[in-house]
Amino acid sequence: MAFSSVQFLFVFLPLALAVYWLCPKRLRNAVLGAFSLLFFAWAGLKGAAILVLLAGINWLGGLSLGRLAHKRPLLTALVLLDLAVLGVFKYAGFAAETVNAFAPGLVPVLAPALPLGISFYVFTAIGYCADVAAGRVAPEKSPFRFAVFLAFFGHGPSGPIVRYGQQAPQLDPCGQARCVSADRFCYGIKRLVLGLAKKAIIADQLALIYAKVAAVPAATLPAPILVLGYTAYMMQLYFDFSGYSDMAIGIGEFFGITLPENFDVPYQALTIRGFWKGWHITMTRFFTRYLYIPLGGSRKGTSRTCVNTIIIFLASGLWHGADWSFVVWGGLHGIAMVADRLLGSRSEKVHPALSWAVTFAYVNLCWIFFRADSIHQALSMGKAIARCNF
Repeated sequence: MAFSSVQFLFVFLPLALAVYWLCPKRLRNAVLGAFSLLFFAWAGLKGAAILVLLAGINWLGGLSLGRLAHKRPLLTALVLLDLAVLGVFKYAGFAAETVNAFAPGLVPVLAPALPLGISFYVFTAIGYCADVAAGRVAPEKSPFRFAVFLAFFGHGPSGPIVRYGQQAPQLDPCGQARCVSADRFCYGIKRLVLGLAKKAIIADQLALIYAKVAAVPAATLPAPILVLGYTAYMMQLYFDFSGYSDMAIGIGEFFGITLPENFDVPYQALTIRGFWKGWHITMTRFFTRYLYIPLGGSRKGTSRTCVNTIIIFLASGLWHGADWSFVVWGGLHGIAMVADRLLGSRSEKVHPALSWAVTFAYVNLCWIFFRADSIHQALSMGKAIARCNF
């Protein structure tokens, strides 16, 4: 049930708002939890059951982490469990196909249906457990508050990835942070309408342009048409994903929950570093906080910093999709980030217009690997563009 669907806009959301605002404040988290479960169950009962199971395990795990003196063993077990569930549903088939490429038929290929939002709520749960173990936040005692934090239907399906420390003040349905004024509600409408316009009016039309280009063999098309097609695709991605994030933020405001911004004009960036400061901001923050910094961040010299940067971008690529083409996409961005760091202030001497053009072109080139079904297909597309056939 997409946010832009008729069922959501004219049935689910109005019903959720009506029940939420008519019930006593002390019951509102239970209402949000119930509607969030219904939202996930709409996409599949099995996926909803997995969400409930992981929510229960991580909630109890957080309570236990708050009591234990030696937290690392339990934290490791919780993180491995969360990643194992994600791995079974998202990466089991990819892993089997990779093994079978070297030893055909050795491993059966499993392709279980991917539960809605599992990549997002698994990362949210991991971040919560890590923060509790580090003493940055106290464990959440209420299962209803935890359910709203982890699986609120506004952000659960496709982000933004939220952090407990930021959301905790808003989890009390009777607290001041959950009060919704007329101005706040109107702001929510504004963000919802803006996101809907991005998705339905712009992104969906750009998708039609790319679909027409993709329907024709790349070798038969002039290079400018291929570039046009992939430029339409990269713009579609932005308007689709940022539009969804706008809608999520707007929906959150209706219920007194402020969600973090996820996009900030990334295609205006003059460098790759600038691009990632504005693209999928909450994911970048997650990998920085829970992978890059534990690996040593930038504290152990330039060489280690460059290695850590490559690692988090390879992980980011794999998180986006179970195929080597996504890993290559992440690796290309990691290489560009390393180059950006090594160049340092020297890159500031480049004229802003040229710097923007190079960054925009490089990001567009990388999207070819993101969109391709395989590395071979991406390389074939790249060769067709490089031939400059007019």
